[in-house]
Amino acid sequence: MQDNAPVSRESDGKDLFSKFDPIIKMREDLLSSGVEDPFNLVMEQVLSPTRAICNGRETILLGTYNYMGMTFDPDVVDAGKQALSDFGTGTTGSRVLNGTYQGHKDVEDALKEFYAMDHAMVFSTGYQANLGIISTIAGKGDYIVLDIDSHASIYDGCKMGDAEIVPFKHNDIEAMEKRLKRIPEGAGILVVLEGVYSMLGDVAPLKEMVAIAKRHGAMVLVDEAHSMGFIGENGRGVVEAQGVIDEVDFIIGTFSKSVGTVGGFCVSNHPKFEIMRLVCRPYTFTASLPPSVVATAATSIRKLMHGSDKRAHLWENSKRLHAGLKALGFKLGTETAESAIIAVIMPDLGQGAAMWEALLKEGLYVNLARPPATPGNMTLLRCSLCAEHTTEEVKTILDIFEAAGKKVGII
Repeated sequence: MQDNAPVSRESDGKDLFSKFDPIIKMREDLLSSGVEDPFNLVMEQVLSPTRAICNGRETILLGTYNYMGMTFDPDVVDAGKQALSDFGTGTTGSRVLNGTYQGHKDVEDALKEFYAMDHAMVFSTGYQANLGIISTIAGKGDYIVLDIDSHASIYDGCKMGDAEIVPFKHNDIEAMEKRLKRIPEGAGILVVLEGVYSMLGDVAPLKEMVAIAKRHGAMVLVDEAHSMGFIGENGRGVVEAQGVIDEVDFIIGTFSKSVGTVGGFCVSNHPKFEIMRLVCRPYTFTASLPPSVVATAATSIRKLMHGSDKRAHLWENSKRLHAGLKALGFKLGTETAESAIIAVIMPDLGQGAAMWEALLKEGLYVNLARPPATPGNMTLLRCSLCAEHTTEEVKTILDIFEAAGKKVGII
């Protein structure tokens, strides 16, 4: 008898997919109602930052996070083409080995200039930026105090670093301070906040929260993924708008929203920050971004420094759409327009999916957000405005929402 004979597990082995059964059932129930799969839409052709062909029909895009409309900017596209021609398709290596090209230094210089900070570190995705920075800064024996509605990448960074996770009620200043008071004296503390929360589009009271965090000796990290380029006089985010940019220790952001490409970053003034390049595993052990991507990012970031007119128009679009949806009788995630995200709250997932499909058939794409990703088990139609949406397009969007809302019975 052979000792290394394979062991059969056909009869008693655990199905590792069984944990997903509730989600599988939810999806099957949703599709059995006859609606199109809202999580598998294919854009057959992208025409502009605000238009695409979906299901053979020209569709207005209202769910892409392309806030500043940089994806088709001629200078940005040309920079990517030139880098692709000059440096090829990829680096095939980590930043600490062969993966740092001149373009990677250029985009980090652009970030340092944009934020007026001493250090910038670029990751291959925004998710990786949170995963890497948080897991490296706060480890076993440290404490991370964070808003309970924080992004999945923030929670995953906490788990990977093995720090003690201390969540508090969303945007609740008093709850945050109570958690900080309970942390043992002398412990390392990182407070993690977001400028704009992506589900409801609401803004954090950073001015008060940062002040409290500093009184308790904590370092502060703010994720500005959904506010970079748009909020603040220079587009530096909520930290700039609320006057605390010089008080925070780390700002995390992404290239996949206002910058219009892919990648993530962290900027900081901490004098020891550069050591992160050697100790941050998601940075050290990941292939770097392709040269064409960093070239588009650097060009886009430098153009965003002079994007005040675009920012003003995006604010007009946001206020106009929020007021219009509210007037039509839709329930929204915020009382006023706080960002470029406007969340329309649906009664349940079934009606939310029906509304999503009705909008798509009328030529409008939005995001359908569902539990457990959403706060309070809400179903949301998440609208993300773009600086390239015209005033006429916003009016058309409102007309489509009214027609679809009446058809489905939401209004």
